[in-house]
Formats: sequence, C-alpha cells, structure tokens
Amino acid sequence: MIVEDPRSARTAERITLRVNGTDRTLDVDARVTLLDALRERLALTGSKKGCDHGQCGACTVLLDGRRVLSCLTLAVAAEGAEILTVEGLAREGELHPVQRAFVACDALQCGYCTPGQIMSAIGCIAEGRTGDDAEIAEAMSGNLCRCGAYPMIREAIARAAG
Repeated sequence: MIVEDPRSARTAERITLRVNGTDRTLDVDARVTLLDALRERLALTGSKKGCDHGQCGACTVLLDGRRVLSCLTLAVAAEGAEILTVEGLAREGELHPVQRAFVACDALQCGYCTPGQIMSAIGCIAEGRTGDDAEIAEAMSGNLCRCGAYPMIREAIARAAG
C-alpha cells in the first residue's frame, strides 16, 4: 500500500494575473514561478529560461513597472500586479521605441537574451540610469549576453533614452 506523505501534497492556488493588459485566471501550484506560468500556462514564450537561478536576466519582465527576474518570482506573488512581457510592448503593429533602437543599433546576435535585455532596458530608462555608458553598463549588469553584443545594447539604450 502506498501512503502519500501529506507534506508532499501540492496545493493549487487560483490566481488572476494581469499580463500585458489582460486578466488571466490560472490554477497553479503555489510554488510555480512567474516564468513558468508565463511560458507554460499562458504560452508567452518571449521571456526565456536561461539559468533559472536569477543570474542571467533572460527572464526579465516588468512588474508594476519595475524589473524583476521572473524565474525567482512566484506566480502567486505577482497577483494584483501589472505584468508586462516583451509580447506586450508593440502597439498596433508599431514596435516600442526600445525595440526600434535595438533593431537600429543591431543590438542582438543570436537573440536569446534580447527579450530580457529589452525589458531590462525599459526599466533602466524608467529608473533614469542612462546618464552615460558606464551608468548604463552598471544598470544592465544583471543581463548577460553570450554573444557579446554589449556595446550595441548600450548604444540602443542611450538612443532610446535620448
């Protein structure tokens, strides 16, 4: 006879996440990260699962306008907040100014980190941390690019902020 240990029983939580301006109700295990809820439950795959330890920034989204690492944020903790992902940036077919700057500056190579870089760049600009190249580099230090497109990324941020 198999007896389930009650400490291992999963508890589902019904939550409503406001993502890109739309309320989405989900039943999730209380331990599910925001990243997994976005990617696996809502099919918003722009936020990438890079390191899954909060060290690379590929999963960056905006939560009430602030940069957060969605791999370290529980979905239940995001309830009631406005979540903005890269999929929610373009309006009526028009790219967000940061997206346009990334294209104009060729601030991407493989593109894997690009959604997180763009979301972090929007946060960086909103925080007013774009005084010079060194300040941008420091503000963006939590977002890694394996291709080394950092100079173009910083240029794109400066252009979008200007």
